[in-house]
Amino acid sequence: MTNPYQDDVLRYPQARDHVLRALARILPPSCLIGKPEAMRPYTSDGLPVFSAMPVAVAIPENEQQLSATLRILNDQGVPIVPRGGGTSLSGGAVPHPQGVVLSLARFKSVRWIDPARRLCRAQSGVRNAALSEAAAPHGLFYAPDPSSQIACSLGGNIAENAGGIHCLKYGLTWHNVVSVRLVCADGTVLEVGEETGFDPLPLVVGSEGLLGVVTEATVRLRPIPPCTRLLMAAFSQISHAGAAVAAIIAAGIVPAALELMDHLAIVASEAFCHAGYPQEAQAILLCELDGIEEQVAEDESCVRELLQQHQATSCRAAQNEQERTLFWSGRKAAFPAAGRMAPDYYCMDGSIPRRALAEVLGTINTLGEEYGLNVMNVFHAGDGNLHPVILLDADDPDQLERAQRLGSAILTACLDAGGSITGEHGVGVEKLDEMCAQFSTTERERLLATKQAFDPKEILNPGKGLPTLRRCAEGGALLVRGGQLPHPELERF
Repeated sequence: MTNPYQDDVLRYPQARDHVLRALARILPPSCLIGKPEAMRPYTSDGLPVFSAMPVAVAIPENEQQLSATLRILNDQGVPIVPRGGGTSLSGGAVPHPQGVVLSLARFKSVRWIDPARRLCRAQSGVRNAALSEAAAPHGLFYAPDPSSQIACSLGGNIAENAGGIHCLKYGLTWHNVVSVRLVCADGTVLEVGEETGFDPLPLVVGSEGLLGVVTEATVRLRPIPPCTRLLMAAFSQISHAGAAVAAIIAAGIVPAALELMDHLAIVASEAFCHAGYPQEAQAILLCELDGIEEQVAEDESCVRELLQQHQATSCRAAQNEQERTLFWSGRKAAFPAAGRMAPDYYCMDGSIPRRALAEVLGTINTLGEEYGLNVMNVFHAGDGNLHPVILLDADDPDQLERAQRLGSAILTACLDAGGSITGEHGVGVEKLDEMCAQFSTTERERLLATKQAFDPKEILNPGKGLPTLRRCAEGGALLVRGGQLPHPELERF
């Protein structure tokens, strides 16, 4: 059967005809996409201000096809952008305009579950929520739960070291992964992790597709807690809510989740989900406690007292599992709910010490006024991982430019407070300039050397995550303009 892909894609001047024909020999027609209209969903991720049209999209069905695809593209020096669910919020899955998108969408099998060892082996395209669904009959669950868990994939979570609302007690993806199967840029397959003796796993988790492509992973499962209690506290000032967070942690209590939403987030989410949020509040805290019943009751009493001491205007507990799910639905839908407040949003991701919450939230409010843009705050307050959501109309070039400058100023404020430019969204193409501020020249040299050790030809997700030394030396002022990607150094491909 003639592969229609060849006639469609090879007309593009940036296409390497012989490379694409080689791919057509190892991948069936259903695994290759070349028509621009069919590739449109792959041109960006969850941060659509960054976008590009790839040469082609490859969707291998198995590891053999994936390995062969990598080997061919590596031999020819063609850029490769691995892609999971496409929910990344930092431009990490944006295609290279002279490269191939490598989708893991068909790697969606849960291989096995071992209830006795509380382990699960799954392919990288399995949805995050599907892991807990598969484990539930065994009384187990998978703890990392990003807001995009109904769509995001295990491989993408590993690439970004995703967290979620329960990361405070149960940890990020890194804390819940035992081993991964990694296909390197040249097609070599490695098994790395605790069970192998060869353990570059700490490098792989959070590497944003720069070191290899994860095809499978063994992850930890946890027992479903026998008792769970969710409290919703309202505050007349967001600074009071921030101070309450610090007090709860200082008291030695580790909630399963401790989330903060400001007034804009409350109003948007309530209109979207009707979760029962008090719309007059300037902030709400969602504090979930879990464990054995006696411990939960003791922690709840202490938390209620601390909330009262920090001027909570009300404190309400979810009365049943249905109401608990409803309360969380508003928090998890906050980002799509932002669409009720503005045509577009730009979600930032910085981490700060918990003691600096009130101060940094005040700075964000001041910066929003300075740049003339509203900022909606909804974030993992318990571990200081902020998610300021800048509301804008991205079709207005002036607003887009101001939003980007505001985002950079917010990340600078996080650094000034002793924090980091990212918590779980990754660097992607969004935070390359801020990487120059956070890390020294020596540190960046070591990071680049690690990348080159795994990927000597630098074809895996080039231009993402790690700024070139030249970029930092020139001041890192390369912002997106007119939809163009901010990595001109890629002209060499």
